[in-house]
Amino acid sequence: MAKVTNRVLIFALGGVGEIGKNMYVIESDDDIVVIDAGLKFPEEEMLGIDMVIPDITYLLEHRDRVRGIIITHGHEDHIGGLSYVLKHLNVPVYATKLTLGLIDAKLKEAGILGDTKRILINSESEITLGSMKATFFRTNHSIPDTVGVCVETPEGYVVHTGDFKFDQTPVNGQAADLAKMALIGERGVLCLLSDSTNAERPGFTGSERSVGEAIKDVFNRAPGRIIVSTFASNVHRIQQVFDAAMLFNRKVAVVGRSMVNVINISKDLGYLHVPEGVIVDTDEINKLAADRVVILSTGSQGEPMSALTRMARSAHRKVDILPGDTVIIAATPIPGNEKYISRTIDQLYRIGADVIYGGHGPSGPVHVSGHGSQEELRLMLNLMRPKYFIPIHGEYRMLRMHGILAEQVGVPEENIFLLDNGDTVEFAGGKARYGPKVHSGNVLIDGLGVGDVGNIVLRDRKLLSQDGILVVVVTLSKQNGTILSGPDIISRGFVYVRESEELLDEANRIVTQTLVKCMEENVNEWSSLKNNVKDTLGRYLYEQTRRRPMILPIIMEV
Repeated sequence: MAKVTNRVLIFALGGVGEIGKNMYVIESDDDIVVIDAGLKFPEEEMLGIDMVIPDITYLLEHRDRVRGIIITHGHEDHIGGLSYVLKHLNVPVYATKLTLGLIDAKLKEAGILGDTKRILINSESEITLGSMKATFFRTNHSIPDTVGVCVETPEGYVVHTGDFKFDQTPVNGQAADLAKMALIGERGVLCLLSDSTNAERPGFTGSERSVGEAIKDVFNRAPGRIIVSTFASNVHRIQQVFDAAMLFNRKVAVVGRSMVNVINISKDLGYLHVPEGVIVDTDEINKLAADRVVILSTGSQGEPMSALTRMARSAHRKVDILPGDTVIIAATPIPGNEKYISRTIDQLYRIGADVIYGGHGPSGPVHVSGHGSQEELRLMLNLMRPKYFIPIHGEYRMLRMHGILAEQVGVPEENIFLLDNGDTVEFAGGKARYGPKVHSGNVLIDGLGVGDVGNIVLRDRKLLSQDGILVVVVTLSKQNGTILSGPDIISRGFVYVRESEELLDEANRIVTQTLVKCMEENVNEWSSLKNNVKDTLGRYLYEQTRRRPMILPIIMEV
């Protein structure tokens, strides 16, 4: 795309029209600033895929202009793609203390910690990124040390809220900096990019402190062991579990690798306060009385390999759920995870546990969102008073609803831009319009493979999962093209061989007939032979079974 001077471009490479994979770009003349580099978890049809990250082709094409990546907070949907991005785009990373601690652990695991320039910021920092400057303001979220970003561009101020809510009684005592936000709004905001996750939810989001009270109430009532499952990154929630455990003289065992990592990092950096002796090894819990034990675990989304799910299936190496245990699932389902959680809850009930889920405890909420509801989104809009508005971080209906909220507080409809990934908004001379589309998309991570699984591989996996595979092995004579051995037909996931002998005998006959006919007609190119076998065998099998297995002919010459 040809570069045009004297303009500012804003676009998302991930995070609009979806939950997760957040990556937003502000481009001005010779400079590009990236905000966040997240991942999202795979959709159901992405068989075998571990995670999805943004396609950064556009950034790689303009790598000499990328001045840095600013990270708003330490959640996976904002930092999870960073180690993959930095391997190809080695630019400075700016983040707050806890966020940097979580990033360092990821970069160390990826083996690039020493190669990456990491710069510590706080809500009072000011950084220069080429022709742009960035300042920050403190926000509330379900993890400490979250910030919004105000980028000064040649066209005016662009504000990115990060994920936020307005918590009047935050657990760590650090309220959102409303005064600073109001000052930014007073100065004049060209464009606001704001979190849309809860745009459909009326009212205000509850305070995290109310969860602590509800958890204490459950601890007070529970006769036996307590298992608490929550997001590993929700440090405020984890602190309140430890507070309740200390109040009721219980020891805490931590289960799940990500939970252990976050707790260790948060303790080391001073974000989590746990006296010596409260945390015990999982081997110790069977030596303690049941009413003296708390198990803090990952798995609040019912993830198949998470600690809680394995405990519910009695497949965990060290911890089994016992009748009389109280299980608190202190989270609500991310869209798409409902059935996994339902399955886990059913298994827990079968064992005889008492399960508290759905966000509601006996006396109050055991979960509140980290994202602002409609009144908080309106408040942010009123504080910032932007000329133009781009709702971000949400599926399309959430962006649409956020756009309606912006209209209600006075942003003209024509100044609201609902984007898909890759859509750009171009600012020039104080005016905004849709700009040229940039390359965007998904990069799929499968094991150690990054981007080597594409649509064709996924399509093959889907076919294999639906109708299975038939492998046809034939050996031909190099001299005269006659069949020396085979055809041998191997079936996997298509039919049970012992009960389908007639079908496979006929399939064998059809393959032989097809190959003989090809030889008679002097068709001896391997690709033609294979295609003929696939077509004739595929037609026959569909007529007989109404299934379309993947047919893989293997033809050898001797």
